[in-house]
Amino acid sequence: MAPTVPPPRRPFESASAGAESTPLEGVLHWYENALGWPTVPGDPVRLVVGVRFDVLDVPAEAGYAALCRLTPAGCAFPVAVQGDRMRLLVAAGGAEELPGLLEWLEWGDVRLDLVGMGAGCLMEAPAPMPAPARGRARSRGAAVWLRPPEPGCEGTASLPTLPAMGGRAGALDLTRVVSAVATQCHRVRLRRGCAQPAVVPAL
Repeated sequence: MAPTVPPPRRPFESASAGAESTPLEGVLHWYENALGWPTVPGDPVRLVVGVRFDVLDVPAEAGYAALCRLTPAGCAFPVAVQGDRMRLLVAAGGAEELPGLLEWLEWGDVRLDLVGMGAGCLMEAPAPMPAPARGRARSRGAAVWLRPPEPGCEGTASLPTLPAMGGRAGALDLTRVVSAVATQCHRVRLRRGCAQPAVVPAL
C-alpha cells in the first residue's frame, strides 16, 4: 500500500485573539503574536518571507510525493498548499542555498519547477483548516495549511536547515528535503511530458 501523509495537526484557535476580533484581526494576531512572523495586512493577509523562514515552492503533486518519502520526519515542518502549488517552509537562508544544493545534488542542469522564495518575497497567509479535516488539504485558490506551524517551535528547530547552520539534532535537514523534492519535480515533469501529444514539426 502506498505511503500516505499523516493527517494535519489541529489548526490555531482564532478565539485566542479575543472574542471581539474580526477574522482578519485574529489571523494577524496569531501570526504576529503567537508565532512572531511579520505580516503585511490586507485581504488576504500576507507573510513576509526571508525573516523567520524561506519557502520552497513546488507543484503540489511533487510535494505530496516528496512528503510521503520523508515521512515521518517530513511532517515535522510547516507545509502549505494553494491551488496546484505546495509551499514547504525551511529555515531562513534556505532559498539562497538552493542553487548550490541543486548543483551539488547534480540537478543543476535539469529544468525543475522548483522555486526558492527568500528575502523580499511575500506569501499568502494560509487560512486555518477545520479540525475534522483529514488527508490532503483542499485548496480552491486560497492558501491552507497541510501541516500548520506550532507556536514555540516553528521558527528555528522545526524548519529544515543545512547541518552547519545549527539545526536541531535528528531534525530533517535541507539537503534531504531538496533532494526528495527535486526528484519528484523531475518525475512529474517527465510524466507530464509523456502525456502530451507529439508535436509534428512544420515542413
